[in-house]
Amino acid sequence: MQKRHFLKAVSLAVAALAVAAPATAQQWKPSRPINLIVPWAAGGSTDQVTRVTAAELEKALGQTIVIVNQPGASGSIGTKSALDAPKDGYTWTAGAAQDLGTYQTLGSLNTSIKDWHLFLNVANIQVIGVNPKTPYNTPKELLDAMKARPGTVSVATAGVTSAGHNAMELISKVTGVKYKHVTYDGGNPAVVATVSGEADVTTQLAVEQADMIRGKRLRPLAAVSDKPLELEGYGTIPPLSATLPGFSAPANYFGIFIPKGVPDDVVKTVERIWTENIVKSDALKKYATSRGALFNPLSGDAAQRAVFPAIQANAWVLFEGGKTKVSPDTVGIPKP
Repeated sequence: MQKRHFLKAVSLAVAALAVAAPATAQQWKPSRPINLIVPWAAGGSTDQVTRVTAAELEKALGQTIVIVNQPGASGSIGTKSALDAPKDGYTWTAGAAQDLGTYQTLGSLNTSIKDWHLFLNVANIQVIGVNPKTPYNTPKELLDAMKARPGTVSVATAGVTSAGHNAMELISKVTGVKYKHVTYDGGNPAVVATVSGEADVTTQLAVEQADMIRGKRLRPLAAVSDKPLELEGYGTIPPLSATLPGFSAPANYFGIFIPKGVPDDVVKTVERIWTENIVKSDALKKYATSRGALFNPLSGDAAQRAVFPAIQANAWVLFEGGKTKVSPDTVGIPKP
């Protein structure tokens, strides 16, 4: 009888420890500032939403998050810095998941989306925006010009694999048009270049074009989507599907990425903050509403599932355009 009571007591103690362990593991208290590498120029889509998110995380963690802009090679340089940093939980990166998921096919960085813990904040929509001095008032007029003068209409983007480049490559695939690609170290410089007349068009994200659209320094022709886009202070931007019936594009999710291999308590703590704080963030909701983005915080398996369609589309468009070093299906990205 005593032995049975003893074994039962031991079992209860073990069970109690098993229950308590996850709760303890979630209580990471960073003892020094966290470096958050934004692998794009200041002012662009990644920089904008990351700074808003970082401010929310600082309140929950009780620690400073230092934003480090490290642009270059379509975001792969800054991302590599985070990947190569000590796996102590103090170096993160940020960006668009579809970029992160295609570096391996491009040969620019040997990493896949599964090497990272994803903490998504918003989904962004690309917009076809033109300099108001150009003669293009509709998507059809622009596409007709590209067909009539192949490779002469200049399109500014943040570089190969960027949201803007991905959008234009998808449009090119669907319509057969050819364009002149002009690259910059971020979405904001690409938008500024279009406003200044260095380029005719930009297909960067609505969040990067919003202020220039509201200020009438860019003319939005269409959202690169099958749904209209509501932009606060401007109105409705029609979908490209209104010009190209059947056109669609997967959601382009942005977020903060922590490389796998960091201590489990770091990941559990950020996951808890994401589900308890970030999903309720008024600051992020306001950002999304004012910039034409979709507020949709996700983490864990749900985040991995949400980003994969855009990664597939991006990787295969790049492959079919001859821009990748390897076929996506050789690195775990089957054709959609």
